[in-house]
Amino acid sequence: MKIKSTLISAAAGAALLASSAAATAQDLTVAYFLEWPMPFQYAKVQGTYDEALGMTVNWRAFDTGTAMSAAMASGDVQLSVSQGVPPFVVATSAGQDLQVVDVAVSYADNDNCVVAEVLEIDKTNADELAGKKVAVPLGTAAHYGFLKQMNHFGVDISSMDVVNMAPPEGAAAIAQGAVDMFCGWGGSLRRAKEHGNVLLTGAEKEELGILVFDVTSGPADFIAENPNVVANFLKVTADANAMWADPANRDEMLPVIAKDSGMDVEATAATIDTFVFPTVEDQLTAKWLDGGAQEFMKGVADVFVEAGSIDAALDTYVDNVNLGPLTQASEM
Repeated sequence: MKIKSTLISAAAGAALLASSAAATAQDLTVAYFLEWPMPFQYAKVQGTYDEALGMTVNWRAFDTGTAMSAAMASGDVQLSVSQGVPPFVVATSAGQDLQVVDVAVSYADNDNCVVAEVLEIDKTNADELAGKKVAVPLGTAAHYGFLKQMNHFGVDISSMDVVNMAPPEGAAAIAQGAVDMFCGWGGSLRRAKEHGNVLLTGAEKEELGILVFDVTSGPADFIAENPNVVANFLKVTADANAMWADPANRDEMLPVIAKDSGMDVEATAATIDTFVFPTVEDQLTAKWLDGGAQEFMKGVADVFVEAGSIDAALDTYVDNVNLGPLTQASEM
């Protein structure tokens, strides 16, 4: 399984690009995912971000968090909403100076691996996955979950044919019978499950310490030079989350979020109902950004080092979390 060089070279390239990235709030571009419905998209469509920030916010859709890292490194993107922790860790471990500014979403049941139904493999006979072909978006939350699950089941990853595929490609591959297992999230995971079964539920993964959450991230220099812009951005996001938390707003928000996500309303509801959006108050506690996230990042990095996916982990990821903008947002 030759995945290490690909992952390391991509992260290293992003880190080099970061040195020349300009930090300016005059041209704010934000990365996000399609088929990944979240309350912020209601505010996005309504123009609330533009109004609160006093500028036009440009939005760019991406397939993976690793692509988000590269875009932030080049200066094409200043903030990324819902970047997975593993791609964030891969980039920062390679030297890219990124910081987490909030917890975007927690979703243990919406990021998983699916085994093709024809194999008739589940958690009782998962050792039969040895030698099988799996589609995995390298350096992402799905990659981390894959490594942890295979370790749990005692499957030698070096015996497997691991193919780097973005979730939409992986979902198509398992549907066509081109791979034996898919790992990914969102709409792609939903489509993959039409052709197979998950090995572990979200609750079962959490029992193994496989947490799955995304963050809002950005280059440290941009955040330092534009604290008010970032704080106002996070305030709009928090307000959208609070609005969604009230069931009375669901009928108004859901169709807007669905359309912006490129999904129908039914699929959007099925997806977003598996999400948890922590409040600002929760995010500022030790469970999340006041210690928990930093500790989790270190654990993810160590797993990737052990798997040979990255060369080394940082001694600590404390400096890769910046509570300043979120604290400021909480006081608005």
